[in-house]
Amino acid sequence: MSEVTFKPYTPKQEKFGTWFINRLGRLQTAVYELTGGRIWNKFLGSPVAILTTVGRKTGRTRKIPLLYLKQGDDVIMTASKGGMSKLPVWYFNVKAAPTVQIQVGSEKEEYTMREATPDEEKELWPKLEQMYPDYREYRARTEGVRPIPVLIFTPLRSPAAD
Repeated sequence: MSEVTFKPYTPKQEKFGTWFINRLGRLQTAVYELTGGRIWNKFLGSPVAILTTVGRKTGRTRKIPLLYLKQGDDVIMTASKGGMSKLPVWYFNVKAAPTVQIQVGSEKEEYTMREATPDEEKELWPKLEQMYPDYREYRARTEGVRPIPVLIFTPLRSPAAD
C-alpha cells in the first residue's frame, strides 16, 4: 500500500477554508466562554483553549480557539491554519504583542509567547502529532510552501507566587 501524499490546497479551497475556520471559530469561542470551557473544549478529540490577542492594526481584542499541548506550565500551540499556504492572522498579532491571555477550561491566565527553537520543534512535533494526528497532513501540505511555527506560551505569574 502506498503512502498518501498531500498537495497544497487550491486558492478556492483556501478561501472556503478560511471562511469556514473564521465562522466556526467564532461560534466555538462563544460556546466555550459561555460554558466556562465545559462545552466544545475538544476538536476531533484534541484539547482546545481560547487565545486572546490584540489586533496589531485595529487594537481590538481577538479570540481564537486553538489546539494546545501542556508542557509543564507552558502551553504549546502551532500556527498551522489547517495546513494552508498562509500563516494565520492571529500569528502576526501575537508576534507584534506577545503578551496574551489563554483560557483553558474556566481558567484564564496571562502568558508571553516565544517561538520554539529548531531543537525544541524536533522534540515537540512528535508530541503535537500524537495529540492531533492531522498535524502530519498539515505539515505535508505546507512543506516547501511555509513553515508551521511552534509557539511556546509561558505564564507571566512567577513560580514563587504559587
